[in-house]
Amino acid sequence: MLQSSWLGCKIIENKLFHKKPKDLTAVRKAQGSKQSSMASPAGLSCPTVPLRNGLHIPILGLGTSHDGGYSHEAIVYALTECGMRHIDTAQRYGCEEKLGKAIKESGITRSDLWLTNKLWPGDYGYNAAKKACLDSCSKMRTEYFDLYLMHWPASFRSGCSNREMRAETWRALEELYETGRCRAIGVSNFLIHHLEELKEDCSMMPHVNQVEYHPYQQPHCLIEYCHKEGIVFEGYSPLAKGQVLSDPTIRQIAEKHGRTPAQICIRWSVQNGVVTIPKSVKKNRIQENCQVFGFQLEEADMVALGNLHDGRHVTWDPTNVE
Repeated sequence: MLQSSWLGCKIIENKLFHKKPKDLTAVRKAQGSKQSSMASPAGLSCPTVPLRNGLHIPILGLGTSHDGGYSHEAIVYALTECGMRHIDTAQRYGCEEKLGKAIKESGITRSDLWLTNKLWPGDYGYNAAKKACLDSCSKMRTEYFDLYLMHWPASFRSGCSNREMRAETWRALEELYETGRCRAIGVSNFLIHHLEELKEDCSMMPHVNQVEYHPYQQPHCLIEYCHKEGIVFEGYSPLAKGQVLSDPTIRQIAEKHGRTPAQICIRWSVQNGVVTIPKSVKKNRIQENCQVFGFQLEEADMVALGNLHDGRHVTWDPTNVE
C-alpha cells in the first residue's frame, strides 16, 4: 500500500469502487458494497482515495483544458490503451460534446469511469447552476457526474456578494447530490476562509477541493484543513506547466530512479495522498504519466521535493478573492 506522508489520507491500492446510482438510496447502499477491480488493456492498476460518502476516486486522472488542451485521439488512447478511468473536464473548456463522443468511441462502460466536471462562475446561482449541470450532462451524453465542482470562489454575476453567491450555488449542488445527478460534489480553488464560510452557510461540506499543487506550490495549511474537515484534496498542474521539469533536484531524483522528471513529480504527489490530474494531448506523455505506480520515492526524496516549495502560482491565484 502506498504511504501518505503529512496528508494522513488513506489510499486503497488496486481497487476502483464504482457503481452507477439511480438515486440517492442507491448511492447510500453503494457505500457498503464491495469494491471492484479496475481492469484495463494496459494493466493500469490505479489506487483510489475514499470520499467520506463511501465512494472511491482514482488517485490519478487525465485533465483537459481549453486553448488546445483537448485531443480526441489522446482521450481515446488514454482510455483504451493506457487504462485511464478518471477524466477531468470543465464547462469552461468547451470540449464537453467532444469528450462525450470520445468516451462513446472508446467503448468503456460508463460505470467503469470517473467523470469530473466543473461549473463556471458565469452560471453561479441556484437555478443557473442546476440548469448548467443538466446541460453539461446532456452534452457529455451522461446521466450523472461522479464529481461536480464549483470552479472558482468568485462569482461573475452581479447583485450579491461572492459569499452569498457561493452559498446559493452550493445549495443547488447539494440538491443535485441528493437526487443522484452528482455522486459527489466539491469546489476548486477554494481557500480556508471560503470553506469556512460555506460551512457556516450550508448544510454539508464539499467532498473534494481541487487546487493547484506541485513541488513549488504546496499549500500545507489548506491541505491540513481539508483533511480535518473530511475533504479530499485534489491537485492540478502537478508539473507546474513544465517549470519543474528542468529543476536540478527533480532531475537528480529522476536519474537515480531511472524515471522522468514528470514521473517523479506525479509520483511525489500521489505518494502524498493527493488526487493528481496531469494534462497532456500527446499519447507518449499520457503513457509516461500513467507509469508511476511501479516504484516508490524514498523518504529523503520526499523531503527534498517538499523543500522546493516557494509559493509560486503558475495558474489562477485565489488569494485575493473575498
